[in-house]
Amino acid sequence: MLWIAPSKKNADNAALEKRFGDAAGRFPLARVFRLLLLGLVVLSSTPTARAAETLARRQWTVDGVVREALVYAPPQAGTNAAPVVFAFHGHGGSMQNAARTFSYHTRWPQAIVVYMQGLNTPGRLTDPEGKKPGWQSAVGEQGDRDLKFFDAVLASLKQDYQVDAKRIYASGHSNGGGFTYLLWAARGETFAAFAPSAAAAARLLFQLKPKPVLHVAGEKDTLVKFEWQQQTMAVLRKLNQCGEGQPWEGEKYCTIYPSKLHAPVVTLIHPGPHLVPAGAADSIVKFFQQHSLP
Repeated sequence: MLWIAPSKKNADNAALEKRFGDAAGRFPLARVFRLLLLGLVVLSSTPTARAAETLARRQWTVDGVVREALVYAPPQAGTNAAPVVFAFHGHGGSMQNAARTFSYHTRWPQAIVVYMQGLNTPGRLTDPEGKKPGWQSAVGEQGDRDLKFFDAVLASLKQDYQVDAKRIYASGHSNGGGFTYLLWAARGETFAAFAPSAAAAARLLFQLKPKPVLHVAGEKDTLVKFEWQQQTMAVLRKLNQCGEGQPWEGEKYCTIYPSKLHAPVVTLIHPGPHLVPAGAADSIVKFFQQHSLP
């Protein structure tokens, strides 16, 4: 390392002293530059920064149709078992929108995160002509194209990475939340926990087996009506044999209902409309991290 003594200032050191004062002359320039460089490296190598930079667009062909998703994989996923989080946008949304809304890859950079893209499909509450992207709402609908898409993505992840089969999770908003319930009904044995938002599951509830679940609902939701979601949450508590609710470890808007089956229900009921409230994704990640398959 080069040390520039105060008694032998060169032109660069004199310029520093003129600009920043006498203190500049008492520090080695090489050390100053090294510390600045180290600071930049630290900032650029934080888990959040790395995760944001490595969200990759990938494609799969399912029944002759090209499907897409944004995928984040942590560097260690090639050698160490990593959890997997699937996230689904609402009707009319996109995988980019889901990545911005949930941003699980920055909140849990040790997990593989997949933001899947739906195809144009008729909506039950909006867009009956199917001009916007969404997800099938029942088993057998649309030729099960979205269930097949999920199967293809999970299979490829298991080929490409070390997937922790005991820690696979699904989350989605609105129509994506409905598809989360559909995955619970049709592929429930694959998952450790679920986190649907602004969704109801009246037609699927009888197909569900007990699983940990965090349901996000807005009291002013007029699209997927709050009373519909209340009915869904009531059935989930009964299904999972839950006891009385209590505040969940200081999480905002959250009530946890302990389960005799080790399948608690958490309700995150916020005062807003049909949206994912700020902080909900953090609560979902916390919930997922607490649950794994036996």
